[in-house]
Amino acid sequence: MGIQERERKMYRPLRRAGLEVIPNAVPDGTMPFVSGYRREDIVGGFSHPYETPRLVRRLNENWYDLAVSSGLLDHQREFLVLLPHGTHTHHALLPKEHLHYGRHTPSWVWTRVRLFDCWDIMGRGAASAFLGIRAGHPGFSMMALDSSVYISCSTGETGVDVRAVAHPARSENILQDLEWYAHWDYPRADKELQKRIAAWLAGRAPGTTSRSSR
Repeated sequence: MGIQERERKMYRPLRRAGLEVIPNAVPDGTMPFVSGYRREDIVGGFSHPYETPRLVRRLNENWYDLAVSSGLLDHQREFLVLLPHGTHTHHALLPKEHLHYGRHTPSWVWTRVRLFDCWDIMGRGAASAFLGIRAGHPGFSMMALDSSVYISCSTGETGVDVRAVAHPARSENILQDLEWYAHWDYPRADKELQKRIAAWLAGRAPGTTSRSSR
């Protein structure tokens, strides 16, 4: 994969949405994936039905308020976003379902980004297919550089849901879910992601996770 190709296919669309990609700058020890959080893990969020007037504007406003209040952005407005590994176009990603077990083709990895003064996460960002399906139909995972907060955005049948989870690496619900996925014997599982999750779990202090009984 050439740098120029990745610039053209991925970095440029994200830049139009107001995100500058900072390559090869993910902090060491960052948990590779977040899943399995429950209601008790959620510390903030919002929802809007699709028929909400000025939907994209409302979503952008609420996302920024949540990003600031939860600590997603550092002092340079940098954070992590889950992006596909490799070089992919908008049309190549659209048929895929994002972030579901067995659907990690391509594999998704954390990438460091910086938020410009002028941005449109829920409009142009979602339309890029890297942060959603189309404008007003976003879908993404974001995390603070220090892993202190994780923000998930998903689109359902009736609207958009955004949730913030504090300290995901400390959540027993999330840790058990990652433990289960790392050992999931399923042909369509993302083997690369499973290896990264297993390595991250193995690097934690003994006794911090327990095998799920699923």
